[in-house]
Amino acid sequence: MGSGSCRTRSFLFGRFHSAPSLKSKVRLTRDAATTAPSPVDAALDEPRLVAETGVAARIAALAAPVLQQLGYRLVRVRLTPQNGQTLQIMAERPDGAMTVADCETASQALSPELDVADLVSGEYRLEMSSPGIDRPLVRVSDFQRALGHEAKIELAHPVESGRKRFRGLLKALDGAGRDAILTLERNDARPDEEKVVALPLRDLEEGKLVLTEALIRAALRAAKAAEEAAPEGTEDAAAEERPKRGPGRFAPQRAPKAKPLVPAGVQTKFKKGKGGETPRG
Repeated sequence: MGSGSCRTRSFLFGRFHSAPSLKSKVRLTRDAATTAPSPVDAALDEPRLVAETGVAARIAALAAPVLQQLGYRLVRVRLTPQNGQTLQIMAERPDGAMTVADCETASQALSPELDVADLVSGEYRLEMSSPGIDRPLVRVSDFQRALGHEAKIELAHPVESGRKRFRGLLKALDGAGRDAILTLERNDARPDEEKVVALPLRDLEEGKLVLTEALIRAALRAAKAAEEAAPEGTEDAAAEERPKRGPGRFAPQRAPKAKPLVPAGVQTKFKKGKGGETPRG
């Protein structure tokens, strides 16, 4: 399972105008007629099981292809009134990982596109985020990687028992796409309720992993394995190539402090006399 290393750091960008489009700079060329899609392309094309509504849905429709051209998948879009308005766009690589550098790359590509589209009324902040360890489950592959871990599941329509919300261990996954059926072993079932249930993912309203010790250990093992698999010197080379960044293009510009005007002949600095006392005129 991929762990999000940039969960605690967000890239916040204010709204601005007259920004050039980056779509022409990040297009990937594909020839589906002559070559079969690679596993990475297939993972990027995997549809989500859930969808936003209203303004968030329009933002998702704009953001998804831009992120895909960069090699990322859209996870979720949320527009909240936090700190004025905050637009959170959650993305990931096909393997579920998302680094700080990935967040920054996605932010720089999406910010001008969102500004040109002008889908959000009023001022807002763009927050690019990784899914995190206790991530949302929005695709069949998310459930496949999360088997054996605890999750909360909410369906749009209740099952035969009349329940829509479930919590328990993800035990098995049968089928593909929207026809997939999730087997969940409930840990919130009453004595008179069925402990093992089959949930149709076509009715998925929301899914999210529960932060447990087992999940944290799995994320740490995955991070360690990825670090060991990386070529030696990759991190050092990336750090050297990364340009030095200032406080940000939207940081307030402070005007230089003006020096006080004094009449000609007036001395503003005095030398200390013997004993540390300032001589008096």
